Amino acid sequence: MILLFRNMGYLCLCTLSVLAFICVLCRSEADKWLYESASCEDLKGVGSFNTTCFLRSDVRLNSDLSIYGTGNLEILPHVSIVCPVEGCLISFNLTGNVKMCQYASIIAGSVIFSATNFTMENNSAINTTALGGPPPSQTSGTPVGYDGAGGGHGGRGASCLKSNHTKFWGGDVYTWSTLSEPWSYGSKGGGKSSESKFGGNGGGRVKLEVIDMINMNGSIVAEGGDGGIKGGGGSGGSIIIHALKLKGFGTISAAGGRGWGGGGGGRISFHCYSIQEDIKVTAHGGFSIGCPGNAGAAGTYFDATLLSLRVGNDNVTTETETPLLVFPTSPLWSNVYVESNAKVLVPLLWTRVQVRGQISLLRGGSIVFGLSDYPISEFELVAEELLMSDSIIKVCGAFRVAVKMLLMWNSKIEIDGGENTIVTTSILEVRNLVVLREHSSISSSTNLGVYGQGLLKLTGYGDTIKGQRLSLSLFYNVIVGPGSILQAPLDDDSSRSMVTRTRCESQTCPTDLITPPDDCHVNNTLSFSLQICRVEDLLVNGLIKGSVIHIHRARTVIVDTNGRITASEFGCRKGIGKGNYSNGAGGGAGHGGRGGSGFFNGRLSEGGDMYGNADLPCELGSGTEGPNESYGHLAGGGMIVMGSIQWPLLWLSIHGSLSADGQSSNIATRNSNGSLIGGFGGGSGGTILIFLQSLTLSENATLSVVGGKGSPLGGGGGGGGRVHFHWSNINVGGEYVPVANISGTLNSSGGAGDDGGHHGEDGTVTGKECPKGLYGTFCIECPVGTYKDVVGSNASLCTACSLELLSYRADFIYVRGGVSQPSCPYKCISDKYRMPNCFTPLEELIYMFGGPWLFSLLLSCILVLLALLLSSLRIKLVGSDCICHSLNSIEQRSHHHLPHLLSLSEVRGTSRVEETQSHVYRMYFMGPNTFREPWHLPYSPPNAIIEIVYEDAFNRFIDEINSVAAYDWWEGSVHSILSVFAYPCSWSWKQWRRRKKIHRLQDYVKSEYDHSCLRSCRSRALYKGMKVGATPDLMVGYIDFFLGGDEKRVDIVRIIEKRFPMCIIFGGDGSYMAPYNLYSDTLLTNLLGQVQHNQLYMTHALCRRRITGGVNGGLLNGSTLKSLDFRRDFLFPLSHILHNTRPIGCQDTLQLFISIMLLADISVTLLALTQYYWMSLGAFLAVLLISPLSLLSPFPAGFNALFSKGFRRASLARVYALWNVTSLSNIAVGYFCGILYYGFSRFQLPERANMWNARREEDNWWLLPTILLLLKLIQARFVDWHIANLEIRDFSLFSSDPDTFWAYEST
Repeated sequence: MILLFRNMGYLCLCTLSVLAFICVLCRSEADKWLYESASCEDLKGVGSFNTTCFLRSDVRLNSDLSIYGTGNLEILPHVSIVCPVEGCLISFNLTGNVKMCQYASIIAGSVIFSATNFTMENNSAINTTALGGPPPSQTSGTPVGYDGAGGGHGGRGASCLKSNHTKFWGGDVYTWSTLSEPWSYGSKGGGKSSESKFGGNGGGRVKLEVIDMINMNGSIVAEGGDGGIKGGGGSGGSIIIHALKLKGFGTISAAGGRGWGGGGGGRISFHCYSIQEDIKVTAHGGFSIGCPGNAGAAGTYFDATLLSLRVGNDNVTTETETPLLVFPTSPLWSNVYVESNAKVLVPLLWTRVQVRGQISLLRGGSIVFGLSDYPISEFELVAEELLMSDSIIKVCGAFRVAVKMLLMWNSKIEIDGGENTIVTTSILEVRNLVVLREHSSISSSTNLGVYGQGLLKLTGYGDTIKGQRLSLSLFYNVIVGPGSILQAPLDDDSSRSMVTRTRCESQTCPTDLITPPDDCHVNNTLSFSLQICRVEDLLVNGLIKGSVIHIHRARTVIVDTNGRITASEFGCRKGIGKGNYSNGAGGGAGHGGRGGSGFFNGRLSEGGDMYGNADLPCELGSGTEGPNESYGHLAGGGMIVMGSIQWPLLWLSIHGSLSADGQSSNIATRNSNGSLIGGFGGGSGGTILIFLQSLTLSENATLSVVGGKGSPLGGGGGGGGRVHFHWSNINVGGEYVPVANISGTLNSSGGAGDDGGHHGEDGTVTGKECPKGLYGTFCIECPVGTYKDVVGSNASLCTACSLELLSYRADFIYVRGGVSQPSCPYKCISDKYRMPNCFTPLEELIYMFGGPWLFSLLLSCILVLLALLLSSLRIKLVGSDCICHSLNSIEQRSHHHLPHLLSLSEVRGTSRVEETQSHVYRMYFMGPNTFREPWHLPYSPPNAIIEIVYEDAFNRFIDEINSVAAYDWWEGSVHSILSVFAYPCSWSWKQWRRRKKIHRLQDYVKSEYDHSCLRSCRSRALYKGMKVGATPDLMVGYIDFFLGGDEKRVDIVRIIEKRFPMCIIFGGDGSYMAPYNLYSDTLLTNLLGQVQHNQLYMTHALCRRRITGGVNGGLLNGSTLKSLDFRRDFLFPLSHILHNTRPIGCQDTLQLFISIMLLADISVTLLALTQYYWMSLGAFLAVLLISPLSLLSPFPAGFNALFSKGFRRASLARVYALWNVTSLSNIAVGYFCGILYYGFSRFQLPERANMWNARREEDNWWLLPTILLLLKLIQARFVDWHIANLEIRDFSLFSSDPDTFWAYEST
């Protein structure tokens, strides 16, 4: 689409150019009757104008020259065509191409070229400088008088009489209406005397009408003539260029001439579709010799194709304006550029400057709207963009701007409404973006409104917007950067008084501040001086100051660290609470607090009175007066209003300062002779009224309405002002959010007095009445433990909660939004307690069943019933062992026997006579059969078997049997691990591996070994010469050697005789799990039965096996029996819990008690674990796992022992006892955790300092572990008795009566 429009424009332009060329031809055809066309030969050329004409020689004319033809023209290098007569016309009307070679030139008053293409080579020139004819009639381009002023045309001529206070200029402008087709001569400059009435001549005219392209590397000049020091410079002439394309590096100039007063620039107009920017185009004013800083005004450069006007003075300094008159409305111009020190004047009383694109003021350019003598005009500027760089716009009157973008760089917009109050408000409506940078400013002596829909940004230091009244509205963001200023009113006293006059004597709140209108307009009837209205976000990092600052319908206001919003010293100079002055004593002004009294030379002057409403303040602070008006006044603080009842601020964040302080005085008053006559009182603080939802006052921020300090010599301090926060939409209950975060300083104090002057009273800081549960200025929650069920802000309305229903383990808790009911919520002091009674889980269980005593009784009954049920089930499954008698009254005895040799009276005969007769020797394994010291046999056969074995083969057998008896490494590793974590399991593991080992040895000797060490062939053949056996505790192992039956009888007798004496080894190691015992099997019993009694006691010695593993002979007597006592080591205290005891009988009753203890054990264990889990997870895991499985294993181990049958019942009971005593380590850990937890809890401070009923937790935590310990000890005693009942069935063995001991000996 763009390409199509450009092509269509190109075609239209071509058509217009052709039509223009045809018109020129027609006009030339008509004029040939007036002007006879010269030929090529007439001009000393070669060729013809109908083909190609080459001009080779200079031509000098005295009259007009008109040439037309259908061919081409080429002016060769260094050829000149000169007509030095003013207004002389040289016209070339050709249909072909025209070329001016290097250094070729044409000099005349008017020069016209019509051609298809036009070329000017380097240093070629068309020059009409100072050859202009008379300007149009009825124009004032030539100045009147003998001031030596410059002539005017496109710009005014300079007058050296002009100064900052005069309004003179030289020749005026003309031909504004023909701006796009200028065809006028420049004007002459004025003379300085009657002898030389005129200065330099005006510039001539140049017109190029080219159908296609102009390639210009030369120059086209129509400048004004030089007037010298005796006359003003002439003004520039006119240059018109019509072409499709214009390119090259040449120069086009219609500058004003130099003179006493410089001439104004001429007018240039381009009708070109394409222009190469390398061409220099200038129409600047001429240099003024008489006033170098005031050159002639710039002319105009108009691009008729783009409808763009450019006024530039090429950085030539001037004070003379270029008037721009009526701007066209159809079609609108596209752009206007004022640059390079050009001064533009829009002089009409009402002018609308409207363009479609930019209005740019660059590099010292300026525009002046109106006349300073008539500041009642109204001007409008309408454009897409207004761009200003190092430039100024001055407005005399009212100014209305409507642009999309306003960008200012080191520029100013100054609006002067004069002192006339009828001047309307100036409005700058910028829809998208306003940015001020590098000391840019917008100021107005009257009302100023800046409207927009985008961003308004004052970037940094020196960027200001000021006005008598100032309104910024409809912007999305307003940013006041560091060092920038928004201010209204202005700094002069009259401006301040005009704004505050109506508010200083009234206590009525203005409606436009409390409920302002929505249209955000600005006029003299409104109360504010500076309004920021309907702005989403306001960021202040600079300064906003004014008398009455009103920020209305804003969303957020952020005052950054270096930002200030202040109305300090902008209040009333007198006011309702005016401070009095009497005989040198100046009292401070009053407002929120009464002003301090002044004191001077014993005389007291009362301070000003309080006034206003603390709950809705809307008054300015008052000032103080001196002895008379000549001494001036001190002003009070102004007023800052943010938000409104209908449109409160969403958030106000202050990191800098927000102030409305009263003015202070540091200078004492003096009379005319310089003597001191007292001092002023301080002005009172103003008002800060904020309608908002949320406030943040950071640590170093300040919000103040402080009274001013009194001056020296007894000045009283001003009273403090008023601050009121009107909170909006305070959420209550669970949706409450704090409305204020106050870390900074909020100051409403009165000002200090000086030298006897009294301090002003403090002002007020109030807030809207708070809803239920909240209190104070900032509506915070009532303290924990209090409630508030009425509306108000007084702290006394927060009533203490009742303690009657508060649990001793509970505390009142924080509730979002405060407590609004007398029933205050509470919470247990720890999350481990459960609401509503703050019980532990264990206590909840106990109190669910009526309390500790009822719970204990109920649990005991349940445990007894369960124990009876288990006993009945055990009797049914296992059978009854009803043995209940004393040691002195034996009524029953069991005919069952254990494999322990308890009494020789129990020994019965055997039918295995052959085995007994063939037995030769019992060889015991050495070592305790542990993983570190397994069984092993010594080398070298004993004497008893030396005759029945081969010694070498026997030694090989020893190697093989020892290797079989050894344990693998992993078996010992498992045992070591289990010994650390679960000692009873390690015992069971060791017994299991011992049992597997003895079976392996038996299988090896019986099946795998070939008995090659035996001499008996029969034994080797039948594998019956050796047998492996072991005691039931698997600690003593042996090999029995037998005769094969094929020996000689003599050898048999000799071998049999060597069987005695025989060693009998004590089993066990003296520990609880393996007590000392004598083992007897059938073979040993039969052998002992064959020994005579005298031999047993006198000649044969019994052997005992020490714990060290060695085998030594010894006589069984009192001293040797004492050596079998239990050793006392570091585990000796455990022997009081686990030890072998005498049987007591009553087996079923004892097992019932054990069942009860087991059930009680598991019950108390579970309760204790519940307690420790409540205490902490770490304590729970420590008690449960410090010895894994120990705490809970006694229960299954006990029932396994009770419900088992056979010979293993005693060993299972011992394992049960071992689990029971091992669990004591868990109880010890439980004690340690309890002491650690509850001991430290005594020294811990309460988490909250306002705990109402803080108590330390109860000290009865030790009850459950103590009960559990007692149950463990009782179980240990019961189990010891139970094991004794199982292992020792003949209770007569423990009788001290010999008759009873031998009563049941076998006969």
